[in-house]
Amino acid sequence: MVRYRPESPGLDRFPARGQTVRLTRDRHDHATGEKTREHVFVITSLLPGQATAADIAGYVRGRWGIENRLHWVRDTAYGEDASQIRTGNGAHVMASLRNLAISIHRLAGATNITAALRTAMRDPKIARKLTGL
Repeated sequence: MVRYRPESPGLDRFPARGQTVRLTRDRHDHATGEKTREHVFVITSLLPGQATAADIAGYVRGRWGIENRLHWVRDTAYGEDASQIRTGNGAHVMASLRNLAISIHRLAGATNITAALRTAMRDPKIARKLTGL
């Protein structure tokens, strides 16, 4: 549910804000049956004439789509958060290589990246076929 949120105390720390929106997230954990509700606030520089609350909710959903489809996969399949590569351009290069590998597997039709990585690890011919080498 999305509602327009009028000015609130403390927002003067965000001088470029155009509007503030409160999002209410209802989640249901199908494994445990637990239901939770969370309220979060979105601050944007877009003015009400530039984006409605529904538009902003769509932007937030799109951002979470990226988080779930890419960043979460990079962390779970490659353990990216535990990586100790931190100097120079190493972290950026490794993130780019991980993105490339994920994209190659997705273009090949993989829906489970971890399973696709395991399969490619067991058979080097698959990796060569996917990359055209």
